[in-house]
Amino acid sequence: MKFVDEVEIYVRGGDGGRGCVSFCREKYRPRGGPDGGDGGDGGDVVFVADAGLSTLLDFRFQPHWRAGRGEHGRGKQQYGKRGEDVYARVPCGTLVYDADTGELLADLQQHGQQVVVARGGRGGKGNMHFATPTNQAPRYAQPGTPGEERRLRLELQLLADVGLVGFPNVGKSSLLRRVSAARPRVADYPFTTLVPHLGVVRLDDDLSFVLADLPGLIEGAHEGHGLGDRFLRHVSRTKLLVHVLDVSGLTGRDPVEDFDKINHELAAYDARLAEKPQLVAANKIDLTGAREVFEEVKRRLGKRGIRVHAISAATGEGVWELMRAVGQHWRELSRPSAAASATAAHTPAWFEA
Repeated sequence: MKFVDEVEIYVRGGDGGRGCVSFCREKYRPRGGPDGGDGGDGGDVVFVADAGLSTLLDFRFQPHWRAGRGEHGRGKQQYGKRGEDVYARVPCGTLVYDADTGELLADLQQHGQQVVVARGGRGGKGNMHFATPTNQAPRYAQPGTPGEERRLRLELQLLADVGLVGFPNVGKSSLLRRVSAARPRVADYPFTTLVPHLGVVRLDDDLSFVLADLPGLIEGAHEGHGLGDRFLRHVSRTKLLVHVLDVSGLTGRDPVEDFDKINHELAAYDARLAEKPQLVAANKIDLTGAREVFEEVKRRLGKRGIRVHAISAATGEGVWELMRAVGQHWRELSRPSAAASATAAHTPAWFEA
């Protein structure tokens, strides 16, 4: 299934039905008076959060959503039927914006959460409501009002507990495959991962968390370079980041410089991302010469008070020790008192360099 995380759509509530102009004409009531019924209200367009969805792809194929119009009123005081509501399912984590004003209308995070995005029009009143002592046979009824219409921009932010960040091809997808049932594509070239992937990491019966593998970031990602600007928003809901570094020595890059560049990209995109706690994973430790590079990275980052975990996503070395550290840290951040003070207490170590 294709991953789509931003779309623009048009929604319109149903129009209200017309009120009826009618007069009672029965055998023993030849002048029974006005009996025109009211028109029915128009239906609403409603968004419903569904945990079973992970993309906004359906809205690419159906960009117009319109609810049913209300029925017109009829004689003998018969009211029109209300228009049918239209329910559109969206993934949990969907932000709904007014496309014209940019106003945030809803943030749908919980399964089953609903929001009316376009209300139906009101049905018009029939002529029976307008009879007075001086006008006992009114020949007027109200028209229905039109339904609300608007253009919306839907933006999906994945609901993950922990996010994997780092340069392309450092082994984030391999790590996710190692610790969960997720199966992102893995290959030996940059930008193998083109869309975010989620996996559930289960450490024991009482502790599990959702881990997100995001497409690799590069320098200038916040300005649109590479794929970063499209997917950095998915980091915003995570409580904790795992920063994956390549210590194989095969890239020709300095892992510590990569660490600083990625963190500055996060800060440039959104200052709140720079405040998120991080654990650092030095990957590809199994390759020849990697341990020497790791020791140097460990020494340099250690001066900033940053602990580095040596792992190999390919062989599994050190992976579950890292996951246990991630799980413990995530559980501490998830406690109400810890969550409230996490932002204030955390000082990003990379800004001290």
